[in-house]
Amino acid sequence: MPHSENDEHVGTPFPPDMHDARHLWLKAGLLSVWAMVTFGVCWFVRDLTWSMGQWQFGYWIVAQGAVLMFIVIICVYCAAMNHFERQDQQRESSATPSDE
Repeated sequence: MPHSENDEHVGTPFPPDMHDARHLWLKAGLLSVWAMVTFGVCWFVRDLTWSMGQWQFGYWIVAQGAVLMFIVIICVYCAAMNHFERQDQQRESSATPSDE
């Protein structure tokens, strides 16, 4: 017997609606951005010839920028998923009284 409402969901797989089209489009978009950052920027950084001492500054900028972009992608994903969850909760709460 579950002790709280959250215990009912422990160990159960995600419901099928967690993988609807908007979640998949979000993931595809963010993966596309990540692919562009990792491959595209690294390709064009060869044109940056500015050096700091013996270091090529462009490669350092790309390495740090990729990490920062990854953090931005994670933040966007979290914000979008929170938005989707709120939409789902509002939809369920508005649909529940009319179903009874």
